[in-house]
Amino acid sequence: MHGYSRLSTSRSSLSQSPPSSPRYRQLRSLSSSDSGRGTVGFSVRDPKQSSGSIMEKLVFLILSAVFRRKGLLLFAPLLYISMMLLYMGSVNFDVSISNLKTRVVSVNKRPPPGSVYMSSQVFEKLWPFMEVETRNSSTHALSTAWNSRVHHVWKPCINRSTLTELPNSNGFLIIEANGGLNQQRLSICDAVAVAGLLNASLVIPIFHLNSVWRDSSKFGDIFDEEFFIQALSKHVNIVRELPADVLQQYDNNISSIVNLRVKAWSSPMYYLHKVLPKLLQLRAVRIAPFSNRLAHGVPPDVQALRCLANFEALRFAESIRTLADLMVGRMIKKSSQSGGKYVSVHLRFEEDMVAFSCCEYDGGEEEKHEMDLARERSWRGKFRRRGRVIRPGANRVDGKCPLTPLEVGMMLRGMGFDNTTVIYVAAGKIYKAEKYMAPLKQMFPRLETKDTIATKEELAPFKGHSSRLAALDYTVCLHSEVFVTTQGGNFPHFLMGHRRYIYAGHAKTVKPDKRKLALTFDDPNIRWKNFAQQMQDMLRHNDLKGMEMKKSSGSLYTFPMPDCMCKVPKTKNNG
Repeated sequence: MHGYSRLSTSRSSLSQSPPSSPRYRQLRSLSSSDSGRGTVGFSVRDPKQSSGSIMEKLVFLILSAVFRRKGLLLFAPLLYISMMLLYMGSVNFDVSISNLKTRVVSVNKRPPPGSVYMSSQVFEKLWPFMEVETRNSSTHALSTAWNSRVHHVWKPCINRSTLTELPNSNGFLIIEANGGLNQQRLSICDAVAVAGLLNASLVIPIFHLNSVWRDSSKFGDIFDEEFFIQALSKHVNIVRELPADVLQQYDNNISSIVNLRVKAWSSPMYYLHKVLPKLLQLRAVRIAPFSNRLAHGVPPDVQALRCLANFEALRFAESIRTLADLMVGRMIKKSSQSGGKYVSVHLRFEEDMVAFSCCEYDGGEEEKHEMDLARERSWRGKFRRRGRVIRPGANRVDGKCPLTPLEVGMMLRGMGFDNTTVIYVAAGKIYKAEKYMAPLKQMFPRLETKDTIATKEELAPFKGHSSRLAALDYTVCLHSEVFVTTQGGNFPHFLMGHRRYIYAGHAKTVKPDKRKLALTFDDPNIRWKNFAQQMQDMLRHNDLKGMEMKKSSGSLYTFPMPDCMCKVPKTKNNG
């Protein structure tokens, strides 16, 4: 028999078993896309013979072999399609006579469009035009970046069904939050929702020391613990630690409390049927890890607790807020030429990100060797498993390669942001920073990072604590006029949602279409006018997508409308 749960459970949308975890599946691409150029030589009788006749003879010989062996007729349709693709040029080959004297024909395989890093050549071609454009520009892109004509705006509107007094608790819920800053944020907010669902008292979450992030910070080092407890006091009971009598029941060792292995993306009904009985029986349960352990689609009462936790109750610790506010103020002051508006860029071009992407740039054999070492150092054998094939070209065509600082700079210049634009770059240690950051600084000399906008003395207490440093970046990016995301992840997803929450529903975010960019950056002969037009079209598309609503499978942390916000008519005062 279940204990008291103050959230409605009679909704038809609840299922008794948790949904399977959604998977990210990589699209399969042509295996030829990551190959280098190859040359095959063979003798021919007539050096003037056209490449078309060679291919015709090749098709004739193969088909003849098929028909002589009737058993191969089963493969005739496949062979026919393959030969037609080859003959019609869908497979990229250049056939030419490379040496008239030796009568050798070269068959060169062309990489598919967008599969090779060509951005440096494109930049060399376009740089003079960028300088001319800057001199001739009369308007600042920051003042015209967002022109979406909408008939409604949104405002924060969380349906807070407050209680004058919380009912007696069914027990204590202990969760362990792992990962970086925003992975921890996700776990905390979901834990608040689950605690409300089960009418449990939530113990301040424990932060797991992650082998990648290596940050020993506790909850109170990153978030304002007292504010968190007070902001949720009428909705969920939050305690700093287990009561002594409960802890004694488990020999004063939290590790002795049963750890429930909850499946990812579990439904509310799963918690009520599987977790609540254990909670009533044992007085305390532990769920570790607690990453992505609650489904996206849950009843409004549960969603409201998520909204309240993320957008209202979770604020950074005072030490972080104080320095972050100083940094934002300095960015606004430096941006006085553009009315205090600046651009922030979340740049993911650290060595581990480049290595994990399995993409190739312009570093040649040295880069390949360094990336092999980095992959082995961080993921020990994962990329050498049997059957694992790394296809850098396919990854690039599919938009999975991290944008280089050069590519981000070219994109922004094409969108109309000139060299007077103040840019804040939120990033870790950039791979070969001296080489890759140079062209970005050339295009945007007024570039800042946390190391330039804050003093060494101010940053000293945060060094060695990646989550606290990420919190500084998060705040500066949150208050920028334009935010640019380059490689996905929790940081931009939470920022986009938070920006929608404070900017009347508009994310004011550039999320580039990297598949299109791969093709655009592949043409070293592209004209500046054409390039700029493509970039400005991309900016307009992001403007239209800025007020996107949450779909059924979406996350309210990225799309807070309509769960956390209400629509209001657009007027002259708010429009």
